[in-house]
Amino acid sequence: MNASRRGTTSGTGTATNMNAEADTGARRSAPRASRAGVIALAVAVGMAVAGPWFGPFAADLAVKMMILSIFALSLQLLVGLTGLVSLGHAAFLGIGAYAAARLSLADGEASIPTLMGAAVGAAALAALVIGALSLRARGVYFIMVTLAFAQMAFFIVHDTPVGGGSDGLYLYNRPSWGPIDMENRLHGYYLVLASLVIAYALLALIERSRFGAALAGIRVNEQRMRAAGFGTYGYKLAAFVIAGGLAGLAGFLIASRDAAVNPELLSWHVSGEVLLMVILGGIGPWHGAVIGAVAFTLLKELFGTHALIGPLADHWQLPMGLTIILVVALLPRGLVGLAARTPR
Repeated sequence: MNASRRGTTSGTGTATNMNAEADTGARRSAPRASRAGVIALAVAVGMAVAGPWFGPFAADLAVKMMILSIFALSLQLLVGLTGLVSLGHAAFLGIGAYAAARLSLADGEASIPTLMGAAVGAAALAALVIGALSLRARGVYFIMVTLAFAQMAFFIVHDTPVGGGSDGLYLYNRPSWGPIDMENRLHGYYLVLASLVIAYALLALIERSRFGAALAGIRVNEQRMRAAGFGTYGYKLAAFVIAGGLAGLAGFLIASRDAAVNPELLSWHVSGEVLLMVILGGIGPWHGAVIGAVAFTLLKELFGTHALIGPLADHWQLPMGLTIILVVALLPRGLVGLAARTPR
């Protein structure tokens, strides 16, 4: 009886302490989150105003960076908020892209909401199945299981007619919806920008919710969360599905921009690149994922340009790797850590 009473009291105390710690952390991070939100809003407004003034190259580069930012944000939900490191995240990017392309082939007049819904839904469904199996493993085993599933998805689209083989699939017409036509460069630019803003806002809302607090608790100490009565498996699976759906959104945008998809979207090095974006920008803050995606894209363009670095551009992976090593060594918190080092 006394032991039971002590166990109940101990469990209640644990939950109370966790709530208190969460409230304290929320109060400390609120001002920083507010500042980051204001800066993100200002950047989005600036991008919207600058859109019509971009030339073709600058606009295409900006669209690429914004799509990769959505992709990196989806992984940040797993790595930065939940503490789940996945090496198979490209599977959901590719599944979303292929779902949009397949539906476009079936209905050449498919609209943007239809293709977008199909991409997000297919990627989320795949994430539900893969996550339900992968989340049974932990640590390095979870990493390897996600990689294995991604490789399975890669070979399915590469070696079977469903994905068009190594050539991939082509969209006969880019999707449209009312006055919005993805054939129009400016329309595509604003659709991608709007998608990025919505994805960023959604993740910010998730972080501030009870669901986000539970995910943060799982990242810090999953065993303690289970002891407090939280069903951590369900929370992690929900986060995995949301992350997969957002990656599918990025896949739809890639398919709409290029009017083509290919198996390389699901390859293991794409999963590695998006993980590098998160590490480069900074694990944790949402703007860290965006900064990492922008920095990675710009560095790739820089190191791959013969006019700037000469013959070394043929081996751009070498200077890119050295740069990332330096950033990780000098800035353990990523590029967002520069703000903490800046004197005020």
